[in-house]
Amino acid sequence: MGNNHQGRNDKNKALQHHREAVVVVPFPAQGHLNQAIHLSRILSSYNLPVHYVGTSVHNRQARERVHGWDPHSAPNLHFHDFQVPFFPSPPPNPNSDTKFPSHLLPSFNASSHVREPVATLLRSLSARFKRVVVIYDTLMASVVQDVVYLHNAEPYALHSVSAFTLFLYIWESMGKPFDIDDGMYSREWNIPSIEGCFSCEFLNFMAGQYDFAKLHRGKLYNTSRVIEAPYIDLLPREEVNGRKTQWAIGPLNPVNISQGMRPNDEKQRNRCLKWLDKQNPNSVIFISFGSTTCMPDEQILELAIGLLKSEQKFIWVLRDADRGNVFERENEENYVERVFELPKGYEESVKDRGLVVREWAPQLEILAHPSTGGFMSHCGWNSCMEAISNGVPIAAWPMHSDQPRNTVLVTQVLKIGVVVRDWDNREEIVRSWSIENVVRKLMASKEGDDMRKRAEKLGFDVRRSVEDGGVSRLELDSFVAHISR
Repeated sequence: MGNNHQGRNDKNKALQHHREAVVVVPFPAQGHLNQAIHLSRILSSYNLPVHYVGTSVHNRQARERVHGWDPHSAPNLHFHDFQVPFFPSPPPNPNSDTKFPSHLLPSFNASSHVREPVATLLRSLSARFKRVVVIYDTLMASVVQDVVYLHNAEPYALHSVSAFTLFLYIWESMGKPFDIDDGMYSREWNIPSIEGCFSCEFLNFMAGQYDFAKLHRGKLYNTSRVIEAPYIDLLPREEVNGRKTQWAIGPLNPVNISQGMRPNDEKQRNRCLKWLDKQNPNSVIFISFGSTTCMPDEQILELAIGLLKSEQKFIWVLRDADRGNVFERENEENYVERVFELPKGYEESVKDRGLVVREWAPQLEILAHPSTGGFMSHCGWNSCMEAISNGVPIAAWPMHSDQPRNTVLVTQVLKIGVVVRDWDNREEIVRSWSIENVVRKLMASKEGDDMRKRAEKLGFDVRRSVEDGGVSRLELDSFVAHISR
């Protein structure tokens, strides 16, 4: 494979004289931080100075958890760690009626305090550069509202969800003002409602961004036409988005992950990767539900038994959901971490074919490993893109937000996955026998093999899309040319 989203050649780089500065403003949740920092790396490779802004805690979180590259290796990438009032979040509630991480709302609301230091930075850059390009997560629109006071600043919105999910949300909210082809919206698909996807408080938070979201000059999407071209083409329609300029430049995550050591020391190589090195190709299912999922003890027990009975090899990341400050345990004497109790002797009984991981795991490298043949996931878009770009089929178990509709895209539209639990049954415990059957179907059946072949073909095409001449690379080049005009 060629270089992945690298900047153009030295001749083109020489044409850039830092007339433009780029400011990236992420939303302070792991999947959003991750996509924004990957985008920052990509733009910095075009010899553009990129300023990644946020609270000191969230910037540290983005840097320490990024996979596939070293954030200190990009010379044009500058971090601005703002000190703002921080509101501790309560512990996640595994028994909540909805799985939306409402315990993170204090952290989300605290992001509003970044507005003033961001405005100060923008004024400073405005005086030094011909143009200041502000790329903000759509959930941070209010934070960049002062951009309108700068004559040489241009805001662009970054959407961190699938085009499929975003289009359906807008189209339905408008009362379905036009028909779309059956192939794009089949009556056979079970499109879930957004009921249960968000808390009321977060819906209010999102509503508070709407007025400011209209400021943008165009939109960026972390997706590829290879994956969902029909929905990307529907988004700029007059009825939907007023024909705003848009660029589908994904995947933002690196797609050519070296299985070499990082850091370059075998002793430092993550134990998950060492374990995978000893397994056969496509023989391991990776189980991880993102950084905001909190399961009740009963569900964890059923999952443990289901994995055991499936007789398939697995890596299971068994962690509690993030708190607003993921480094809280380092400083808080009264910090209490939830302990996940598995059946006595469980980990010993599966040691030859299973690995239970209770620390942060390098998901991107795990999905890129040739021994990984399946991914049981909550279907957050960040995880979907990482799986798709690595050609790994998905056992979809949505928890909240955009995940139920991403599940439809993965399982019914792209046909590269199987559903673990229907959204209509989200309040029910998934029993061990059901988990066993899903794992066997994905990892040890003709149907699963067919899904894997489709996923591998799609992954190959996606990786091609970010090479020179690929559709995503062309859109990225177009965006960079636009902001550098």
